[in-house]
Amino acid sequence: MPLRVDVGYASLTGPRQRNEDYCGIATPDGHDLENKGIIAAVADGIGGHKGGREAAEYTVRGLLSDYFATPDTWAVPRAIETVATALNRWVIAEGGRNAELSGMATTLSVLVLRGRRFHTAHIGDSRIYRVHEGRLQQTTVDHIWEHPELNNVLSRAIGLDPRVLLDFAEGELALGDRFLLVSDGVWGVLPDALMAEVLLDHPEPQGAAAALTSLALAQGGQDNATAVVVDVLALPPENLRDSMAGAASLPLPRRLKVGHELDGMAVEEILHDARETLLYRVRNLRNGQQLVLKTLQPAMAGDPGAMAALLMEEWRARRVVSPFFPQVVPNEQRSCLYYLMTWHAGATLQARLDAGQHFPVGETVRLGVSLLKAIAALHRLDIVHRDVKADNIHLGQDGMLRLLDLGVALSLAERKANDPIGRAGTPSYMAPDLFASPEPQPGHDLYAVGVTLYHLLTRKYPYGEIEPFQTPKFAEPIRPTRWRPEIPGWLENILLKAVARDAKDRFETAEEFMLALERGAQRPIAAPSRQPLAQRNPLQFWKGLAAVSMAINLILLLKLLG
Repeated sequence: MPLRVDVGYASLTGPRQRNEDYCGIATPDGHDLENKGIIAAVADGIGGHKGGREAAEYTVRGLLSDYFATPDTWAVPRAIETVATALNRWVIAEGGRNAELSGMATTLSVLVLRGRRFHTAHIGDSRIYRVHEGRLQQTTVDHIWEHPELNNVLSRAIGLDPRVLLDFAEGELALGDRFLLVSDGVWGVLPDALMAEVLLDHPEPQGAAAALTSLALAQGGQDNATAVVVDVLALPPENLRDSMAGAASLPLPRRLKVGHELDGMAVEEILHDARETLLYRVRNLRNGQQLVLKTLQPAMAGDPGAMAALLMEEWRARRVVSPFFPQVVPNEQRSCLYYLMTWHAGATLQARLDAGQHFPVGETVRLGVSLLKAIAALHRLDIVHRDVKADNIHLGQDGMLRLLDLGVALSLAERKANDPIGRAGTPSYMAPDLFASPEPQPGHDLYAVGVTLYHLLTRKYPYGEIEPFQTPKFAEPIRPTRWRPEIPGWLENILLKAVARDAKDRFETAEEFMLALERGAQRPIAAPSRQPLAQRNPLQFWKGLAAVSMAINLILLLKLLG
């Protein structure tokens, strides 16, 4: 059963001529409910004339539409903050363009229910309450100046400052929870105890919202009164954030051979047989489509961590909708734990190198641009691949490059601060800073792209081949022209920048790296500066200095003896 709620809302103008409050609720279903959840918002506009209403309505409408357009891999706070920042810029700009709207601003209180958790985002002095186990709890803090001469003056709001500073909170949902979002026209008149009593006396959300707003005005309220009430009627049985959670209870398939059938698919080839995973090329017997089936080795059946990792890999892969990646093929009738991807004829770049294929400069640059487009698509979703290498880059017979294997990828926005991070990747492709700290960064993927292009051109690695058991020491990277003198200087400079020992000397984004490749010789980047010998190799520097000192002393001694 999916998350199910009942909602009610009311917004009354009161003695004022214009209602500057605005509220909205979005209750989607299907994919959006599963991955984005239910969102409700209340805004209380401030400013003169039309400004308050304009700011409140535009902010709530914009939030409710644009929130669902953010990537599914983004955490709720990041999605709301990104949208709110854009809305804040619009409010400020609109107030500056139109004298009638000058000073327009608005509070904003947002509730998101997703899976079995709730999330709040808040700025200003509208409020969010939670009724849990019969107790009314305020979950937000009013952003007002604490000064007797600045009574009810906002210290934070949408439109007040170029930088939006939202408060975020989250917690576990419980069946029967009730949430209340109200403007100060309600809570400023009705004490918490009275609001709790009204909520208890009105079991239907619509009746509760209407009663609260009407009572606020009846008690002498002079402001607009707005209330949104959300009741939690049903929770998903498991964490709905992971759309494949139900698959966790499925058994692993037995080890398959060519000719075996599984769920209407026939095995045609074993593509990859690793320590933990298996990849098969299968054919759908119903429509003839060739697919890739990825699963775990049968021996991993007792490893819940490995099974959860496969599910998370599928979850990420579903969200990377790009021609530079194999696409997940939905299969709701699976009897075992696996997932399906599109299959493309061709070979990995490493397989082509092993077969003796030579990659000229022009083709390497073209492949580099395509690879960086794939990396950029991942990074926009806040995903780092962590194992970019020639073995994980497929060049299809259709000429299309595709980045493979999200098995060790991480969604940075999904990470908790205390989540353990193990070292991942292939040592020869790993940035020097990863050997000191396994904390993943998007820049590490860019470093691996640089190593990949270097390897395609030279069949070597910029710091030599690094074995898994080694603790390497990094000096200066070997110039690729040492192996292929015909590599143009502009490309050598790009590769040396990409694989620089220090992160600050590398490309910062995939777009910057890609632009350097596309511009090529027309706008070459400067050659990276070489470090002094004392920094590159202190031991060699001091040995050399000692030798020079001894030679000088010997010369002086000979002169004295002569």
